[in-house]
Amino acid sequence: MTPRWYFDFVSPFSYLHWQKMRPLVQAGRVQPVPVVFGAVLAALGNLGPAEIPRKREFIYRQVLWQARREGVPLVFPLAHPFNPLPALRLCVAANIRPEAIDAIFDAIWRQGLDGSPAALAEAGRGLGIEDVAAAIGAPAVKQKLRELTDSALAAGVFGVPTLEVDGGLFWGNDSHELMLAVLEDPGLLREGPLAEIGKLPVGILRKR
Repeated sequence: MTPRWYFDFVSPFSYLHWQKMRPLVQAGRVQPVPVVFGAVLAALGNLGPAEIPRKREFIYRQVLWQARREGVPLVFPLAHPFNPLPALRLCVAANIRPEAIDAIFDAIWRQGLDGSPAALAEAGRGLGIEDVAAAIGAPAVKQKLRELTDSALAAGVFGVPTLEVDGGLFWGNDSHELMLAVLEDPGLLREGPLAEIGKLPVGILRKR
């Protein structure tokens, strides 16, 4: 199966990682899969990182540092987290094309827009979608996004961005070098130290 890259436009780390993943998607080596990160968190019973005050502070500093280190322009939207459904559905309506992912990420994380249908109207027109509200409200689009999110849950995805290669899950912008290594040699997941990780028993920490 073609490796799958799971992402949500609400995630600034997905935006940063997209800059690296775009060539792989354009070359047909990786399939991009937009998912509702909030639904993943809800299914796992987890809070989002931005819902934990000190973690929120840390991750925002971390993403700004990563953006500066990687030379990627990044402007936070006025409020975060925001409702990513309009952006995700617009991406699906535009057939999850690389140029659609580009346009939506840029509107939110380069221009600092809020991800609402009105804010995404210009990006939609650039993608040939004149009526963004109608496109994102289409039942088929909503259903497709639900199916994609369900596929992420079935794969065991626990965060975004995540690359799935040969059944293995690799999470985070800062894991890109590991992702590339496994993409080049999926055999790393079948034998050797990386393969053995999945066989470790779950331990319980006990007080001494």
